[in-house]
Amino acid sequence: MTEDVVFQGCERMFHSQSARFTRSHAGETGQQSDTRNLHTFLRRKRPRRVWFVAWLLIFVSVFLRGGSACGQSPSNVKPTAQPKETASEHVGSLACAECHKQIYNKYSQTGMGRSMSLVTPEILKAQPTSGSIEDKNTGLHFDVYARDGQLFQSEYELDSNGKEIFRDTRAVKWIIGAGENGLGGLVQQGDYVFQAPLSFYSKAQRWELSPGYELGNSGFNRPILPGCISCHSGRPNALPEGNGHFANRPFSELAIGCENCHGPGLAHVVAHRMGFENVHGHDSSIVNPASLTPALADNICMSCHQTGDVRVLRPGKDYKDFRPGTPLEDTLSILMVPPKRESPPQQDLLEHYYSMTLSKCYRASGEKLSCISCHDPHVEPTREEAPAYFKQQCLRCHNEKSCTLPLQVRERRQPADDCAGCHMQKRDVREISHSSITNHRILTRPDEPFPDIAFQQTTPALPDLIHLNPAPGKKGIPPSALVLLQAYGELVEKHPEYLTRYYTVLDQLERTDPDDPLVQGAIGNRELHAGKYQKAVEHLQRAIKEGHAKTVLYTDLADALVKLDRASEAVQVLKQAADRDPFNAELRKRLIVQLIQVKDHVNARAQMEDYVQRFPADSFMRQLLARVQSMGQAK
Repeated sequence: MTEDVVFQGCERMFHSQSARFTRSHAGETGQQSDTRNLHTFLRRKRPRRVWFVAWLLIFVSVFLRGGSACGQSPSNVKPTAQPKETASEHVGSLACAECHKQIYNKYSQTGMGRSMSLVTPEILKAQPTSGSIEDKNTGLHFDVYARDGQLFQSEYELDSNGKEIFRDTRAVKWIIGAGENGLGGLVQQGDYVFQAPLSFYSKAQRWELSPGYELGNSGFNRPILPGCISCHSGRPNALPEGNGHFANRPFSELAIGCENCHGPGLAHVVAHRMGFENVHGHDSSIVNPASLTPALADNICMSCHQTGDVRVLRPGKDYKDFRPGTPLEDTLSILMVPPKRESPPQQDLLEHYYSMTLSKCYRASGEKLSCISCHDPHVEPTREEAPAYFKQQCLRCHNEKSCTLPLQVRERRQPADDCAGCHMQKRDVREISHSSITNHRILTRPDEPFPDIAFQQTTPALPDLIHLNPAPGKKGIPPSALVLLQAYGELVEKHPEYLTRYYTVLDQLERTDPDDPLVQGAIGNRELHAGKYQKAVEHLQRAIKEGHAKTVLYTDLADALVKLDRASEAVQVLKQAADRDPFNAELRKRLIVQLIQVKDHVNARAQMEDYVQRFPADSFMRQLLARVQSMGQAK
């Protein structure tokens, strides 16, 4: 059998697998695959991993409430060049503890104060560290165990005789979550940080697959994204590529700390150490959320506890740019598909602010009720203390006569006389096994219908989306066209009705902001799907040159080059993309296919070997590599 014949067989197998995937996805949506994937360049996630991002965000949010690798794991990823660290205005929570020790000690016991920690021997003594499961969907096995003061997780496969086909074992470096609903783990590979495949569920008291893994096995290659980790650690140093890439020091502060809500503390610390006195009793060197308007105070909470349907950074902004005391809209926009009366919103998770705004309490207060009206972030009552604690918050506005249920009836319930238990019931989180979360709509009764205002929240300037975080005094002003372009692009996959609106905004930006790299990338993608390949190449190359370097731009550019019979150039483009996004399995498969097509079999085989080392659970690629290797041995 000749080398060409073997690699041609590999290529056919690739195309067969790709076709099966495309058909299945088109069937799921009822859309043609070309339409479905028309605007993947707008996603802040890597191709074909859209659902993983949502699952990951849910995972860390729920688990936050309350909450070196073994020799068998690959280690061929070298640290990449890192940007120089700039001087920071942050001082860390320990600096705050010097003067605010009592508050610091209380806060350190809350879910936010324990949101993330290093794996240490001391931590392991308090955590469950043993478990083993089989994923019935994939046939893969997973273990978790502690050894020599470290926590490890393994992914492996067995043949029909029980012999291991492969085993991939990694050290869990960080624990994420405080344990009320569960605990997860993060692993590090060079400069990249990933989620571990197993999580501990407190209610079930066992290790199971991490949320979302039942939809598809990512192994140890689900990247930790900036938009997620920025809410579940104090100061992460995630780089903006959005592929799990971090600075040399991944975290400047692990758990959510004082400065996440009070802003950078350097000026405050310096002022007090130098003996400066407050002017008229107001300390302007630090942000006190209690002194802010309710809207600005809520913006601090919304930065993590409100997702809507899409969150879009403003051009040139990063998640760490948000400063408490400033409008969240200056950093990112949170947008929501308007609910319909026949299908009112049912999501509790990460919709706390939106749910609260629909409550009678919020509307009766003239929009002055805020998150911190009821929640003191420095204090977290125990399960036993919570009913009485939150009842006292209710009694700040209500009284005993406000409740129409007789006191004797209330006291017979367990827990007794529990306002929140009746009016803010916990509901199971359908996305996360063994987890529940509080409904913040503050219902008079469980079947209370949604108020009319829930269906009247769009504006004439933005009639098809709800803008959940407009800057104070600017409710009628929509986000910029660049923000809306990204928002509509991300929504198209689940809401194809936004496709026309997306094109309208793109046409507008082509006239008003033609030089913007995001716009150039969008035009390039449009031209690619219109069959105008030379124009697509020009726009995509320009977008990449100007800094809009998302992986999908490289793959779009490679597709356009192939259509122009410039396959060798396409190979170079895909190599550049793989260097920038080394743990993107689909990207590396495309590179291998392209190498086969240009008959560069030596490098195709080398890429296969590297792929299987990075992604050992991919049985399809293992089979291809075995076929190629057997050819070499036959020679």
